[in-house]
Amino acid sequence: MEKEIYTLGFYGGAEMVTGSNFLLSGPSGSPKILVDCGLFQGCRLCGDYNEEPFPYEPKSVDVLIVTHGHLDHVGRIPKLVHDGFRGTIYSTPGTRDLAELVLIDSMGIMEKEARRENKRVLYEKTDVETAMSLWRTVPYHDTFALPGGLEGRFKDAGHILGSAMTEISKNGKKIVFTGDLGNSPAPLLRDTEVVDDATYLVMETVYGDRNHEGVDERTRKLEHIIEETMHAGGALMIPAFSIERTQVLLFELNQLVEHKKIMPVPIFLDSPLAIKATAIYDKYERYFNNKTMGIIKSGDDIFNFPGMKSTLKTEESKAINDVPNPKVIMAGSGMSEGGRIIHHEKRYLPDPKSTLLLIGYQAPRTLGRMLQDGAKEITIAGEKVPVRARVANIRGFSAHKDSDGLLDFVSHAAPNLEKVFLAMGEPKSSLHFAQRLYDNFGMEAVIPKKGETFDIEF
Repeated sequence: MEKEIYTLGFYGGAEMVTGSNFLLSGPSGSPKILVDCGLFQGCRLCGDYNEEPFPYEPKSVDVLIVTHGHLDHVGRIPKLVHDGFRGTIYSTPGTRDLAELVLIDSMGIMEKEARRENKRVLYEKTDVETAMSLWRTVPYHDTFALPGGLEGRFKDAGHILGSAMTEISKNGKKIVFTGDLGNSPAPLLRDTEVVDDATYLVMETVYGDRNHEGVDERTRKLEHIIEETMHAGGALMIPAFSIERTQVLLFELNQLVEHKKIMPVPIFLDSPLAIKATAIYDKYERYFNNKTMGIIKSGDDIFNFPGMKSTLKTEESKAINDVPNPKVIMAGSGMSEGGRIIHHEKRYLPDPKSTLLLIGYQAPRTLGRMLQDGAKEITIAGEKVPVRARVANIRGFSAHKDSDGLLDFVSHAAPNLEKVFLAMGEPKSSLHFAQRLYDNFGMEAVIPKKGETFDIEF
């Protein structure tokens, strides 16, 4: 059988965590299959990256495959459509629903920013609607035909609801795009599936250089931080990513409250996006693991418990200020770059009795990263805010695999792998993990730069 040379281009998610965007082009440039089209976030040039023209012609792209519904994987899809893409979009059903939700939500945020900075909006509502009309859903493990005689298939990544590793196969060879890999075992979702037959691997390395706490340790830390802050009479602020992190937190808080592990206090979910995303989680209970399904079948509403209140409307959010401490406030955004959390931070960061709890990755130059790195003063909405509150961090709530988890993931595929590309990580993280791959498997991994292309063989 004659070998075919395909080109793999890295146009986002290269030497950075965000902006996932990979293009697989066939011989003579056809077919063209795009994997993810995400927003660049948390970097000095992100605004420029998001606004600049795509380095390929959107009209020429036949298919877009989406690994999951986080904004850094779907955020530029409407721009791709606006610029001429009319191919087919594939994902799991859960990813499609979450993607539509986050795209509409981010559109409102971008419109406000555009008015404030006198810039054009990245995309419009009609672009989101067109994208949704091009979208087709495929369940896990079902094979779907792709142009050029290629075949696609989704395997469960265990990262967020509907998250999938994308397998693209032809002539007995297979390239796997991991998307983001889940921190298994997780409280809600099934474990990341094993990949043991990949020829090429494009994988994330967000935590390639460090490990998380174990599940039991993180739950003990959460319980301890809540109890300390409540006894001090402060507010516990949790900047929570609206998808997965919030739902896991609700599940953990539900267990702590119902088993009387923490004192009864008001707990607010102050994020319209997270509230709506939680409703989608309820819709797709079939994605949950067996343990969680058993809890649900016993009659327990895992996302609702005594003391918990969802504040969907603006006036409800403002009314949280009138509730005396102690209290717990979960609000977006997860990196404190906007959303309702910044209003609570402005109010309570100067209070030494209060605590800010970080539970996810904080990108460089974000407000969350500054707080994580120990800033004593920050600026919110043009106002200087002293940081006297305690800033705590629980890495175990990350929805990403840590360094050991990533290494274990690769170990199953190592005997068959011809090449590994390390993406979606900061350079120091990818470099550290590349060294671990060499030390453990004698494998020389590639760390692509933005815009770099490589030939692979099918």
